[in-house]
Amino acid sequence: MITAFLWGAAGASALLVGAVIAYLSRPSRVLIAVVMAVGTGVLLGSVSYELVDDAIASSDVVWVAALVLVGAGAFTFGDWLLARRGGSERKDPTGAQADGSPLAIVLGSVLDGIPESFVLGLTAIGGGISASLFVGIVLSNLPEGMASSSGLRIAGWPRRRVFLMWGGVILVSAVSAALGSVLLGPDTGRAGAAAQAFAAGALLAMLADTLLPEAYEVEGVFTGTLVVVGFAASLGLQAL
Repeated sequence: MITAFLWGAAGASALLVGAVIAYLSRPSRVLIAVVMAVGTGVLLGSVSYELVDDAIASSDVVWVAALVLVGAGAFTFGDWLLARRGGSERKDPTGAQADGSPLAIVLGSVLDGIPESFVLGLTAIGGGISASLFVGIVLSNLPEGMASSSGLRIAGWPRRRVFLMWGGVILVSAVSAALGSVLLGPDTGRAGAAAQAFAAGALLAMLADTLLPEAYEVEGVFTGTLVVVGFAASLGLQAL
């Protein structure tokens, strides 16, 4: 559990690194979008080969598919609820956060980090982690931290407030990873498969709702190729 907690914190720390980059160097939207798209592809590969595939090995395909849908629905409902309260533009790099609710923005960022950290906890069982999953989380969190923090800076949020927000997200992500290592342990059988499938659906919904739209807005038709580049990289990382 402690190992999973530390790896969860390490993966989420890319958010804080992205915030530092946003306040010090002001990265371009093109760079942010490219990393978002590639990171999405890497995570798609991890979901396919390390969550859904493992869940199917321990449970029925129909049951796994149903729970994937439930996980996606749970994330979507939470995202919809927070969007209605002012958190819909939390990843916008242009300052649209100025019109949103600070609390909704913070809670939305927390919601985005839970599925991927929960999944990371599974691979930390036994002291190791999935290289492809960890790289995918870093490549999704880094541009998220840059984009969100750039927008928050333009919206007038002081640096200390932004850093504290990401610190809270890192803590929640670490706890989520620790919980994932317990609920998705090797002795959990069908219950573990259910948790894997639910987490996979939530993670897929998060990628589709929060990363791909921002990437496509900048990269347009090149987004698909960049996602496939990430997916191919994920296949290569599986061999490590």
